[in-house]
Amino acid sequence: MGIADYFKPVRSMTAEEARMFMKDKNPDDYNLIDVRQPKEYERGHLAGAKLIPVGELHKRTGELDASRPTITY
Repeated sequence: MGIADYFKPVRSMTAEEARMFMKDKNPDDYNLIDVRQPKEYERGHLAGAKLIPVGELHKRTGELDASRPTITY
């Protein structure tokens, strides 16, 4: 990931838009990332969400399939 990747515009979705996006797709068709802290994740998270705390994103992007859309929350 290069420095220019940090300045690309990203699309925002409302919770309802994200729900509709995921509804008709196989979970293997997108990355669903929970960027909260582990204790928050343990209290509850969306099914299929992978925990990558926001402070670790920069060093863990290699765990994501770049060919798939990514939803973070």
